[in-house]
Amino acid sequence: MLELLRTNDLVLLSAVESLLTAADIPHHVLDGHMSALEGSLGFLPRRLIVPEEDGLRARRLLTEAGFSNVLVS
Repeated sequence: MLELLRTNDLVLLSAVESLLTAADIPHHVLDGHMSALEGSLGFLPRRLIVPEEDGLRARRLLTEAGFSNVLVS
């Protein structure tokens, strides 16, 4: 699995997930349920991962959509 994004911004995460879903790129959000443990403060970022074989295609899609500045290097 390849980490593409790490963010506390739920709107950004939702937008990226929508793009990946529309392009049929499998993805998963890690740490999404940590808010229950942290008290919903939002200081633990959520991580979005994709299978390695879909990483290049996902990066290209998100770059073309203007999200290159938030991608994990």
